[in-house]
Amino acid sequence: MSEARIGIIGFGNMGSAIAQGIKKHYNVLAFDKDAAKTRNITGIKVCGTIEELVNNTDVVILAVKPQDFDSVLQEIRNYSKGKLIVSIAAGITTGYIEKALGEVSVVRVMPNIGAKIGQAVSSLCNGKFAKQQDLDFTVELFNCIGKTWVIKEEMIDAATAISGSGPAYIFYDMEIKKIDPLHISVKLENEYINLLREAAERVGIDSQTAYDLSVSTTASSLRLSAVSAEKHILPAELKKLVTSEGGTTAAALKVLAEGGSWQDAAEAALKRAKELSKE
Repeated sequence: MSEARIGIIGFGNMGSAIAQGIKKHYNVLAFDKDAAKTRNITGIKVCGTIEELVNNTDVVILAVKPQDFDSVLQEIRNYSKGKLIVSIAAGITTGYIEKALGEVSVVRVMPNIGAKIGQAVSSLCNGKFAKQQDLDFTVELFNCIGKTWVIKEEMIDAATAISGSGPAYIFYDMEIKKIDPLHISVKLENEYINLLREAAERVGIDSQTAYDLSVSTTASSLRLSAVSAEKHILPAELKKLVTSEGGTTAAALKVLAEGGSWQDAAEAALKRAKELSKE
């Protein structure tokens, strides 16, 4: 499916990072209601409307903010038949999307901020109408921007608490301890891996997946912090980039700021993900 046309609705931090990572391999179209976000981009066709984008693509990635999600579902409803719909929205289940769109193929993905440097950690699950080839294609697509894991949908919120919010735990620690991103010791990296692994197991992730997610999330976060430091972007700024107001990461960081452990933070992130969930 390398000739598949990929449409991305929403060109914020994650939407743009995905677009930049896949445009060498696929034909990419993009739409954002804020035209300034898609101005002057290269190698990507910018569409004037959502209808134009959906009608000219095979796969539609929904990368919009939660408050815009329902209105976008309504806009694409009449054009989504036969398309593969890929959602990266935290807390919104495949079933919720299927209720809005009908019997369409839906794959849900939770990528993380590592997408900015091609080292995303992404967890995927498929809805009830998605075929195996749809899931396989989405894995192939997100492998372009990092590593992927296929998990059961009931574990997506837990994965969000680790790979999604986890980079912020690392950036927060680096910030308060004034750790130089360009001089990270192996000892510190292993410490972060162990803290994340323990947090992952606390929220119900099996030990092997917990280890794999923790290793990849730590490596991509530290690499992003080093690349960013060369551009004079500090961990405190990266932490803000991962944190949405009222979201899972904000809930976790509040716990850390109050002296809680990474396990406590992950539990808070998981709880917030479930509170935000639309089923």
